[in-house]
Amino acid sequence: MIKTILVTLVAGVNLLAQTPAPAKKSATTTTRKPAAATSPRSLLHPELLKAKAPEVYKVTFTTTKGDFVIEVHRDWAPNGADRFYNLVKNGFFTDASFFRAISGFMVQFGISPNPAISNAWKTANLQDDPVKESNKRGYLTFAMTSMPNSRTTQMFINLADNPRLDASGFAPIGMVIEGIDVVDKLYTGYGEGAPQGAGPDQQQITEHGKPYLDKSFPQLDSIKFAKITFPVAAPTAHPAVKKPATASSTAKPTAK
Repeated sequence: MIKTILVTLVAGVNLLAQTPAPAKKSATTTTRKPAAATSPRSLLHPELLKAKAPEVYKVTFTTTKGDFVIEVHRDWAPNGADRFYNLVKNGFFTDASFFRAISGFMVQFGISPNPAISNAWKTANLQDDPVKESNKRGYLTFAMTSMPNSRTTQMFINLADNPRLDASGFAPIGMVIEGIDVVDKLYTGYGEGAPQGAGPDQQQITEHGKPYLDKSFPQLDSIKFAKITFPVAAPTAHPAVKKPATASSTAKPTAK
C-alpha cells in the first residue's frame, strides 16, 4: 500500500485501494443487488467519462443535513469542472460521506462508498488547472497531493476564507450559492483524520467503503445524492404516433 504525501493540511490523500474479495454465500443467504445509483457500470470506467461540461452549471446536493447548491464556472478551472460534471452525472457521490470535516477550515468528500469504484479511480489523475479564483468561504475545490496532476475525485468546500491554499495550486471550480447554512451544519466532531487526528482513515475508507464509516464514525453526515439542476436536460424526443382516421373521428392539432 503506497501512501501519497500531503502538500498542506487540506490536501487529499489518494491511497491505493484493493477490491475486497467477495463474501462466501451460504445456502440461506439472500444476495441483495446493490442500488444502481451507487455502483453504475460507467463509474468503473473513468476513461469513458470525458464529457465537456457546460460553461456554467449548478449541482444540488441532498444530504443528511439538507440541501445546498453549487454553481460551477468552467472558465475558472476547466479540467476540474469537467471531472466534477462527469462524476455528478454518473452518480459518483451517492451515499458518499463528508469524511474529513474541520471546523473553521473545510469539509472534504469524494471517496466512493464502493471500494471497487474507488479502485477504478485511483489513477484517473487530472491535469492541473491554474488558480484563477481564491479559496474563499463556500468555494468548492479539488483536493490533491504534493505531486503534479494528482487530482482525482476528492473535493472540499471551504468553511472560511483560505487564501493560503491558492499558492499551493488549489484551484476552485465553483461556489455554494444556496444552503451555506447546511454546509456549516455538517458534522465536524471527529476533526482531523488519521493518523494526524481521531477522524477516519482514508485507507480504510477506500478499502472497506461506507460500512467502515457507519460502524466507526456513525455521526458523519453524507450525501444522499447529487444532481445537475441547471441547465435542465432536454427531454428525449419521441416521434408522434399517428392513428388512422375514421369517419367519426375529429382531427386536432398536434403539439410539437
